[in-house]
Order: sequence, then C-alpha cells, then structure tokens
Amino acid sequence: MSEATRQSVLFQELFDKPVVVAFDAPLQSSDGGVVLLAAADRRLELTEQLCAQLLDSREQRKVVHGLDQLLRQRIYGIALGYADGNDSARIGHDPLLKLSCGRSTRDEQALASQPTLSRFEHSLAGRQLVAMGRTLEATVIRQLKRRHRHARLITIDLDPTDDPTHGQQDFSFFNGHYDSWCFLPLLGFLSFDDDPEQYLFHARLRPGNATATRCVAPLLRRTVARLRRCFPRARIRVRLDGGFAHPRLFDLLEELRVEYLVAMPGNSRLIERAEPRMRLVRHMANLTGHTLHIFDECIYQAKSWSVARRVIIKAEVVCHPGREPKDNARFVVSNLDRMGPERIYQLYRERGDVENRIKELHHDLEIDRTSTTSYLANHLRVLLTAAAFVLCQELRSRLARTELRRAQVGTLRLHLFKVAALVRESVRRIVLSMPASFPWQSLWQAAACRVGAVAT
Repeated sequence: MSEATRQSVLFQELFDKPVVVAFDAPLQSSDGGVVLLAAADRRLELTEQLCAQLLDSREQRKVVHGLDQLLRQRIYGIALGYADGNDSARIGHDPLLKLSCGRSTRDEQALASQPTLSRFEHSLAGRQLVAMGRTLEATVIRQLKRRHRHARLITIDLDPTDDPTHGQQDFSFFNGHYDSWCFLPLLGFLSFDDDPEQYLFHARLRPGNATATRCVAPLLRRTVARLRRCFPRARIRVRLDGGFAHPRLFDLLEELRVEYLVAMPGNSRLIERAEPRMRLVRHMANLTGHTLHIFDECIYQAKSWSVARRVIIKAEVVCHPGREPKDNARFVVSNLDRMGPERIYQLYRERGDVENRIKELHHDLEIDRTSTTSYLANHLRVLLTAAAFVLCQELRSRLARTELRRAQVGTLRLHLFKVAALVRESVRRIVLSMPASFPWQSLWQAAACRVGAVAT
C-alpha cells in the first residue's frame, strides 16, 4: 500500500468533533454485490462455458492467473462499472472480487494487472471469438427455455449501433449515416409472449462500413433452427428496421417460414401509393393543428423482389407549434395476413424498446470502449460486455415482482452492487457484514435468495 493511500484527512471544524478519514480498513469491499453476479453466473454457467472455448497456450508452470479468472475479472468488473483494463489497479485487491474469481479473500497477490489483461485480450484468435459468440447465444437460449418453456410467440429483434472510434483502429471506417468514423456492432435480442424484457443473445463487432445485412443470414438460420428445437410449438417473428430491407433477406425470411415485420425506405412508387391518404391527413391536420395519421396497405413488388408482398402504409403529418406541418410517410413490409394495418404497425413500433437496452449497453456498461488498435481485441471487449449484460439481465429477471423489475443496469448497480462489506474469513466459513442501514437490504436479500442463497 502506497504512502498516499495511508494518509488520512481531517475535518476539523465541520462537525462538533474532529472527523478523521483514513483508508486503512483491511478486508473490506465497496462492491459487496459482486457475489450476486457470481451466483447468477454459476446458475447460468456462462463464464464456465465461455472459458471452455479458449485454448490456453501459455507455459502452465508460469501461469498465475487462469483464463477463467481473467474472464470473470473482466466480466464482473464491467458489470460493476470498471470498463477499462487499467481499472484493475483500483480493484485488484478487492477481497470479494478475488473471492468471486476463485481466489481466497486473504490472498495478498492482486488480481491480474492491466498488462496481463491486455495480453489476454490480444491473444485470442478469430475462431475462438466466434466460438465464444456462439456459446453466448446457446447459453442465453438454454436459460430462456427453462424460463419460458410454454412460449407461444418468440420475437427476434436485430439492430446495428454505432461505436465511434478514435485513432488508428483496424476496420474503423467513415459511416455517412452516423457521420463519424466508427465500428458498426450488430446486437440481437429475444422477447417472449407478453414478457416486456428483451434478452440480449448476440453481439458481434463489425467494420464501420458494414451493410446492415452483413452476418445476418447465418445468424438468423442458426437462431431460428435452435429456437425451433427448444420451442417446437412457438411461432417465431422477426422485426427489423429499414436498413435490413434487402431482397435476399426477404427471401430468406420466407424460406425460414417465420413471421416478419421489416421497415422499408420510401421510394417514388410507394410515395405515390400513399399520396391519397397523405392528402386526406394534410387536410385534417390543417383544420386541427394536431399531428394525425391514417393507416392503409397495398400489394407491392419491387423490380428486385421475387414476389409481391404486403406493405403497410402509415400516412402521417407531424405538427409542432411554430413550425410548418411535415409529411412523415412510413412503410413496413409484413407477411402477417390476419391483422389490420394499424395493429401491424403497432407491433413494429414495439421494437423501439430495444433502443433502451442498447442505451444500457452504451451508457451503463460502455460497450463502445473499443479503444485498442486490434480488431479482434475490440471484438472480445464487445463479447465481454455482452456477457456482463446477460448476467445483469439474469438478476433483473429474478426480481420480476419487485421494484427493480424494469430497472436499468445503472440502477441495479446502485441498489445491489455498490454496498460496503466487511469480510471475515475463518477456517469454516466466510462472513460478509454489510451496513444495517443499507437502504435496499430487502431487495438485496430477495436477489440473493433467487440466485441460490438460503434465508437463515
């Protein structure tokens, strides 16, 4: 421990008595909730399965930190809010993080340092990363099979997101849509029946100039096949935004025999089809001064399409005070033939909640912390962040009947993870003493019991 760490500070006149603050308490943690992450991980067997895809080529007699420990240190650290590898200097001596990674709380040696973590991130080959991605998909779907065994409808949502880059990073390209140099990760989510949660099951880093459909076809083929094996009675529905509206993708969705709702950019023919409804909406908006919309449909076949398809038309005029009314015609291609246009468009709009999950990944877990020059190392960071999010979603799903049932990761971290704990280890057991005044202790205890703890 450095001299700076041993120093104390004194508040001499702030209170009735002098207050001395010193950071000298041994075997204490400020992240007591990491044991909840470790318990959720054990139930999912997530890090165990991910580690099984890795080959440790190091000379074993010189190995200090096993691959399983390195994986857990990074995944748990990301969930706790330590997104950078150099955060290991801050948390490397945390007794509960050591315990969760398979080390003794009394081990004087710190967890892996930033150089060790960097060597690990740069050591993995592309085939290992592919295997880890497939394992993440399989682990999530296996867990969802236990939770939603009687599912009738499964919805797959795929969405790209921008990951701005800075510096000389492999496969960073300028993307005109986002007006920045970036990567373009693809994220996949599953939702079941009326369950409001969208479960992350796929995360893949892609170059910044990747088309929206890159890597989508093989992902849909294996995901639909796996879902049909696990949920033979469930209907499968795919929702995609306008960037995915490609002729070959429409053919694939029909080949897979899934329901689909895919937004489509407007063109001269579709705008012409929507014009009668747009004239009516413009007239009504001019009379009322309010935003109005009308739904319609048509059968349309682009020159590149193999067959004609049903297109839902949303004719809308948006009105804002002090601004001119603005036309906002929208189009959705769908093979749902037993629903009206308005209901189909409403189902498509529900995919917007996926944006909230993506915001959690960006703002709470920093999935865009892809700052190394190596593309494969950045891909690994995306996978580790996705794994951290899966563990947080597992905890959130266990608290479905509490006030945290829809809490974002940042709120979960504040309520469950960031709690001081005094660690006392004897020959027979380890005791964690947390503050009696901890404001969310009932929620913490509920989460603990639902990931395998026993109330005593």
